[in-house]
Parts: sequence; C-alpha cells; structure tokens
Amino acid sequence: MILWGQKYFLLLKKVKASVLREGLAPTFHKIRYYLAQNKDLIVFHKGKNNYEKWLQNRQVLEKNARREIEKFDRYPVFSIIMPVYNVAEKWLSRAIESVTDQYYQQWELCIVDDGSTHPEALEYLKNINDPKIKVFFSHTNEGIARASNRAIEMASGTHVAFLDHDDLLTKDALYQVARVINEKDPDFIYSDEDKIDQNEERKNPFFKPDWSPDLLRCQNYICHLSVIKRSLVESAGGFADGFDGAQDHDLFLRITERTARIHHIPKVLYSWREIDSSTAGNPNSKPDAHINGQMAIDNHVKRKYGPACRVTESRYLFVYDVRFPLDPSVMVSIIIPTKDRIDLLQPCIESILEKSSFPNFEIIIMDNGSVEDASRQWLEEINDEHSQVRVVSADYPFCWSRLNNDGIKAARGDVFVFLNNDTVIISNDWLERLAEQALREDVGVVGPLLLYEDGTIQHAGVIVGLGGWADHIFKGMQPVHFGSPYVSPMVTRNVLAVTGSCQVIARKTIEQVGYFDEDFMICGSDVEICIRAYEAGLVNIYDPFVRVRHFESKTRIPQNIPKCDFDLSEKHYKHYRQPGGDPFFNENLSLNSTTPELI
Repeated sequence: MILWGQKYFLLLKKVKASVLREGLAPTFHKIRYYLAQNKDLIVFHKGKNNYEKWLQNRQVLEKNARREIEKFDRYPVFSIIMPVYNVAEKWLSRAIESVTDQYYQQWELCIVDDGSTHPEALEYLKNINDPKIKVFFSHTNEGIARASNRAIEMASGTHVAFLDHDDLLTKDALYQVARVINEKDPDFIYSDEDKIDQNEERKNPFFKPDWSPDLLRCQNYICHLSVIKRSLVESAGGFADGFDGAQDHDLFLRITERTARIHHIPKVLYSWREIDSSTAGNPNSKPDAHINGQMAIDNHVKRKYGPACRVTESRYLFVYDVRFPLDPSVMVSIIIPTKDRIDLLQPCIESILEKSSFPNFEIIIMDNGSVEDASRQWLEEINDEHSQVRVVSADYPFCWSRLNNDGIKAARGDVFVFLNNDTVIISNDWLERLAEQALREDVGVVGPLLLYEDGTIQHAGVIVGLGGWADHIFKGMQPVHFGSPYVSPMVTRNVLAVTGSCQVIARKTIEQVGYFDEDFMICGSDVEICIRAYEAGLVNIYDPFVRVRHFESKTRIPQNIPKCDFDLSEKHYKHYRQPGGDPFFNENLSLNSTTPELI
C-alpha cells in the first residue's frame, strides 16, 4: 500500500521546522519552489515521476559497464563502511542489496552493529552468509563515530566508502568511482545524490559543484557518495569522538587539510532514504548534529587559518558563517565610476557613509566626464565636505576597465571594492566581511548577494556559459534557503566569477594577477579577471551574508556592446562555456535557465 500519509506527515514536519527557524515568508517561497520541482509527486499517481524518467534515460547498462571494467588497468577494492543501529530490516536489507548488486564487484562490506536492541535487524545480520560481508556486534551503543571506526579497522580495501544503514547505492556507483580512479587516481571522490522515499520514489536530486572549499566550510555539501583512500583516512585518525551527527563533515574537513586531490563525479550514485529518523526526511531528527557541525568547522578554520577565526550559526539549519580576522589598520578603497546621475550616486554614497561599521575606508568617485552643472556642483561639495571621499577626473570615453584601473592607481587601500553607482548598501558589516575574505592568501575575488529593488536576487554568483556567455544564477528568485537541484543561494560558496557591480579584490591579488584588461570596453573584464584569478590557483567567493541593493532593471537589455567585448569574451571564456565547463556549475543543469533546472 502506498504510504501517502507518511509522505505528507514528513512534509508537514519540514514546513513546521522551517517556519520556526526562518519565518513564514521564506517558508512560503520554499514551498513554492518545492512544488514546482515535485508537482508530479504531490498528486496521487502511478508510474515514474519526471526525475525518475530523466534518470532512466541516463542509466548505465550493465553490459556496457562490465565491458569497460574488463579494460581497467587497476582494480581498487572498496571497503564499504556501514554502522547500524536499530534500523528496520526492510531498509537494512535494501541497503545491503544495493551493495551486492553492484556492477563492479571488487568490494567488501564492513558492518558494525552499534548495540541495537531491535531483534529483527539483529536476527537479519546474524543470518548473513556472504564471505564479502563482515559483521561485528557491539555490546553497547558507543555512537556512530566509534562504530564507523570499528568498521574501518575491519577494512582491507584500498579505499573506504560510506553507506548509511537505510540508504542506497546505484548499481553503477562503484564502477563509476573505479573508472575515475583508473583515469585520475584522486585521494577523495564524491558524487551527486538524491532522496528516495518510503514508496521507493526517487526525487530531489542534488547536483553539486566541483571541489568548493568555502562551501564545505558553510555546509556539508559533499555528504554521499564519498570515497577516500584508506591510508588517508587512517593517517587522519578516522572519525573523531564528539561530532556525532556531523562526524563525516569533521572527517571531510580534516581530509581536505591533507590533500588537494579531490574529484567530483557529476552523477547521482547515492540515494538518501527519507524516513522520520533520518536527516533526509526530518532535519531536526538529530538536534546535536547542527552544533557538532559548527564545532567541526570552527576547529578546521582555526587549524588552517589561525586561532582568531570563528564560526557562528546562521538562521538556517546546518549552514554556518565563517569569519576571518581583519586588522583594523587595513584600508579599503571603494572605487565608483560615474557620469552625472547624481540621483543614483547620492544614495549610494550616503548608504556607505551611514551604514559602514568598518571605519577605515575611502571612496574614490571616478568622474567619467559629467556635464550637468548640478552634477559638478554635487561632486565638488561631496569632495570638500567628506575627508573620506575623493573625486578623480576621468575625462575620456567610457571604458569600465580603465576607470577601475585608474581608480586603483589613485587608491591608498589594501583592498579595492569596485562598486556600481546604482547600488545601496544593506549590510552594515559589508566592508569587513568582504575585505577579510579578499585578504586571505588563497582568495582571488569576492562578491556579495545583490538584490533588485523588489527584494529578489540580482546576483548570487556568475556561471560562465549561462545564457551562452555568462549570467547570474538564481536571478529573479527569492533569497530563500532552498537547495535542490543545485546549491542554495543562501550559502557561501566558491564560484568561477562574481559580477563587477560589486567586486572586491585585494591589492596583493592585483599585483599577482594584473589589472583589468582594458581591451574590454563595456563588459566582460569583470568575469575575465575572476577567471584569471582562478587559473592562478586562487578561489573566488560568493558571500550571501553581505547584501547590497542594486537598482539595475531586470528587463534591461545591454545595448551598444562593441564587437571587441564579444571577441575577447569568446577568447577568455571559451573553455568554460560548454556544459560542465564552469567547475562550480554541474553539467546536469541547464545553461539556458537562470533558475537551476535539469537539462
């Protein structure tokens, strides 16, 4: 019998949790996005939903997988780690069957029962008779970390993989991982994932970006399937005590401190079971997990960046806000090109002067040939009245790159904020937040969340290739925490580019990667300098905890863009414009929609 009652009960629990934590309006928008993606699951029906049909069209045939397996040069052995505690036999048996049904058969399953009291699961485990399945029974419940470590001690494979006791691997999961090991030999591998409910319906896929260290510090986006070289897990000390519910997040962070050889497989290889006792079905089922996740990240950033770093909770469950130290002597130079339009510039300047909690800044207004008497008078007055404001004459044909480069030459700052004149600051701590990120030795360019006048998203990171060239993902959507089928717009993450409307770069980065390319006349150089920073080995960051209002019209169509800008964009963007080209946007997502959707 189809368990419709349980399905809606779990949905209602999620709604209640969201309202209590985030409020009614954000929850309403989340429900709207959920219904849009799952409309074929909300009605009584028989047959496959749209996502399951999408999966079926892309499934790997067993004969093709086995044909390729025969050609492998290496045959890694996977030790699958499964801690078990009081799980229903039907879910446990299906989880184990998903291992035994693998196309790639070089595996062992290491099960540790952590003192279960449910007789049916214990009896099932005792009756397993498979030489590839090892089972250990603990007399007491010691917690998931210690149970997992016992399973790792039982492991003899070259790699360990992690499987929860009620989840499923796809049949091609280990084959896909073994193929990557043969091709690239990474130390740490993770895949995309989805949810599976009690009716065996798969839904809500999560198509992840490639390795994004700042996203992992904000949220455990890696989760499952994750596979790590056993020697690396052992050298890291396995799972640590005190992080139950976030033990995998803690381990992943410690592993990434030891290796940069991290590979993402853009395929759904793992399904989380949605039941009331799992975080997939009920985010509040493990109340300590949220706090333990915060502690894991705090320990990590202190180890990596120093003891002055700190991590706080955000308003969202399992989402964290990492802060880095900023010396109060740091000077921030805010560079704003303008021509007339004091109606836009004045509220922009006033918002900076009134709102900015970080005091050590200067504003450099690049006057690009203002001709109106009122504009000239206002510029003279603001220059005379405020010691933090300087007006620099830039009386030449408009070139966004040159204006910013000349602003850099006139600036005294350690950090440069390149800001449009049609913006208004919302977040008081915007300067310190953006500057502290930009000054990290591993960071190139940083950008905030930009909102249209109506409160919807204008910028939450640039995807190169979106719309053919480059565009803003989530554009026009509500700024709510909702993650499927891509990351949430409300989490800090690494991006290939951020918009030049508010773009923050440290002086040390400009000295490393160079100035803006002045061959670009109107647009494109903001993305190009981000690409240059990325190719220099730096990470670019989108920070949603900083909000800026941007009065750009949603329907504005750029006009009079010279051919040279398109030619240069083609030259510099070319490698990233095809599906899968931008490493921070999953190849399974459409490049024709700013709202994330499957291709």
